[in-house]
Amino acid sequence: MEEKEHGKEGEDLKEEEVEKEPEQKEVEIKEKLKEIQFSVESRIPSVLVPLPNNDTLESTPAPDCQSKKDFFHTKPFFFGSKFPRLRNKVYPSQDEDTVRDFTGKLENLDEEEELAKRSSISGTIQLVVLSLPVRYERLQTKNARRMFSIFLLLLHVVLLTVALINTPTGSRLPFHFRALFLAFCTFFLLDVMAQAFVEGLKSYFSSVINIIDLFGILLVLTLDILYINFYIEGTSHLPRLTFILKGIRLFVLIRVFKLARGKRKFEKAIRKMVSENKRRYKKDGFDLDLTYVTDNVIAMSFPSSGRESFYRNPIKEVVKFLDLKHRDHYKIYNLCSEKTYNPSFFHNRVERFPIDDHNVPSIIDMLKFVDSVFEWMEQDSENVIVVHCLGGKGRTGTMICIWLIASEQFETAKESLEYFGKRRTDLTSGTKYQGVETPSQSRYVEYFALIKNKYNWTVPQKRMLQIRAIIIYSIQGVGRGDGSDLKISVIANKRQVFSCKFSSSKNCQVFCHENVDSITVKFSDCPNIYGDVKIKFFSSSAIPKLYDKCSFFFWFNTAFIDNNRLYLSRNELDNPHKQKTWNIYRENFAVELLF
Repeated sequence: MEEKEHGKEGEDLKEEEVEKEPEQKEVEIKEKLKEIQFSVESRIPSVLVPLPNNDTLESTPAPDCQSKKDFFHTKPFFFGSKFPRLRNKVYPSQDEDTVRDFTGKLENLDEEEELAKRSSISGTIQLVVLSLPVRYERLQTKNARRMFSIFLLLLHVVLLTVALINTPTGSRLPFHFRALFLAFCTFFLLDVMAQAFVEGLKSYFSSVINIIDLFGILLVLTLDILYINFYIEGTSHLPRLTFILKGIRLFVLIRVFKLARGKRKFEKAIRKMVSENKRRYKKDGFDLDLTYVTDNVIAMSFPSSGRESFYRNPIKEVVKFLDLKHRDHYKIYNLCSEKTYNPSFFHNRVERFPIDDHNVPSIIDMLKFVDSVFEWMEQDSENVIVVHCLGGKGRTGTMICIWLIASEQFETAKESLEYFGKRRTDLTSGTKYQGVETPSQSRYVEYFALIKNKYNWTVPQKRMLQIRAIIIYSIQGVGRGDGSDLKISVIANKRQVFSCKFSSSKNCQVFCHENVDSITVKFSDCPNIYGDVKIKFFSSSAIPKLYDKCSFFFWFNTAFIDNNRLYLSRNELDNPHKQKTWNIYRENFAVELLF
């Protein structure tokens, strides 16, 4: 069937819209990808990721032994796993008609009937019955959100009626009434402007009702302004009450009709603006910042409540979606260190791996995450994982990429990073890359690939090192250009162990090499460090502070240092990797650590 042919090319995952012909679609996407400026650190090429060979998608058995949790340092990770390692295929196979696939691919009732014949009638009935209360509750919520604006409209009419009745014939309305009615009309005008912004001017004014609506608002607003500032004789003899009430009634009817249609569009537009061109799920009445990376791996932004739900995924909508599509078969992985929510929303199937924004997980946390996912996937072939941080991009992509490597869907960090970026980016909405682009996060995905492929699931032996010196290349143009305005902080195992100001002789000595445009900073009394280490640079000059509220920073793990040296180019440093900073950090800007 046509849908399955698209599936073999990786284009029929659950959130996809109706596609064009495969050849035409591939050509268009290739052209768009060539225009994207990808992060050098993550080594994203400007071509399509090649489709995996069909042979690599075949399921292969693993040794039949016991669980492997908490044995990372003593034995190979896969020793003892019952997990069919390639069950979680990147592209759905031609023969899979599971209930999970069925519920995730519905687009209309005709497809439901067709797929019901291939699966089971009871499954179709169950899906339809489950969807009815969800859609009814969603309608109730939508109606409740309209009530405030409708209430203002009705209040306007009531107050105007009371004011006209209590004002003697031939007299003007009291000033406070006139000012209040002017405020009402101003609000309605701003509301129309917001609607035009959401839909676009051309689209908005293509409707006659919208034009009448705007004309009515401008007319009433003009009359209010004139009525406040000028007194025109003779108007008291007009049947003001009848005339104004009829005009206001028409105005109210048009506004109620517009509000009934427009509020939902405005919320969707705001959420889309915040999520930018991340791929969204837009089916079955849902519009969520949520992407099926594979059939059983979902990436999404933070499920929010209160004010944040206006521009992020509403947590109740996320719960409805997951309960409808994957009831009793999903587990949430919350990577946010800055905020959380009540796990009871998701039936207490929530596990946290706190990671600071734009930062990296520890090596041990990466291994624990993978082990947890393996255990969950082993319990049922229909189980899925839902991974999120705040925006569903950097931290989320890091952990999903290491899972793609762990489950042997990709062998290298480069391949997994490319694939996640392709799945998370919606090229029809924009060309901004929505994959993992922070260099340190990409570096840690590479560390994980080494642990699996080179070290056979054994963490390299702990290595104790001491930083002797730091060399900064092409420093001219960075602040004062001689390093005198810089300060460094060394953080190991989540606590600061060393710091120094380059302008002071305390703990460090700075040597400026103007002829080669670099500085060397020799440390004194820097303690031994091991494990996950973070180096942060601060500046007292006008160097912009981006991620992590500092000029630039980077992470590394001492176990992966070769020859007592770590050299990081501009594109491997967090913050200088961003193109908007290249007027400060030139092409040859780099940092080298000597141990």
